[in-house]
Amino acid sequence: MSTRSRAALLGAVAAAAALTLSACGSGGTSGGGGDTNFVTGDNGVDTADKGERADAPDLSGKTIDGKTLDVADYKGKVVVLNVWGSWCGPCREEAKYFSKVSQAYEGNGVQFVGINTRDTSTTPALAFEKAHDIAYPSLYDPTGKLMLRFPKGTLNPQLIPSTLVLDRNGKVAARALEALDDTALLKMLKPVLAEK
Repeated sequence: MSTRSRAALLGAVAAAAALTLSACGSGGTSGGGGDTNFVTGDNGVDTADKGERADAPDLSGKTIDGKTLDVADYKGKVVVLNVWGSWCGPCREEAKYFSKVSQAYEGNGVQFVGINTRDTSTTPALAFEKAHDIAYPSLYDPTGKLMLRFPKGTLNPQLIPSTLVLDRNGKVAARALEALDDTALLKMLKPVLAEK
């Protein structure tokens, strides 16, 4: 193999590895196998029936602005978790919709929480929130440890962005493994919010 062919092959392998590692895009498959109790709808949103939902794991730690946050403190509210990174193009595309919906539902029994991942410092994450008018808190998870706490099949830690809706009991009710606009986000949120 010539030096030029070898260099082209190495470049292609490096590009493929970079795409696999960043895994930032729209669409995807669920993480893990086994019985997840999720039903995939034709709108790309997976849901779990009320009696079949898994508990969300411990999601606590420091926020990107240095405060302490524990998602369990929001039990009694519907929680929208959005996993994002400032480096992620689809995350930038969906940010305006998350800002809009979070502001519209503020004070209505809904809490938005971000999980910022794979940013090597909080500086770009804080700039992202400011640029996109994100007013809700985001946990800082640069290595993805929080995402790995989800039960197998609940959330694929390799896919950014991802969105989960937790019911009032802190159980995972719905998820989307792609960027969402306001219409898709509301289709996830409203049924869980309407539950009694």
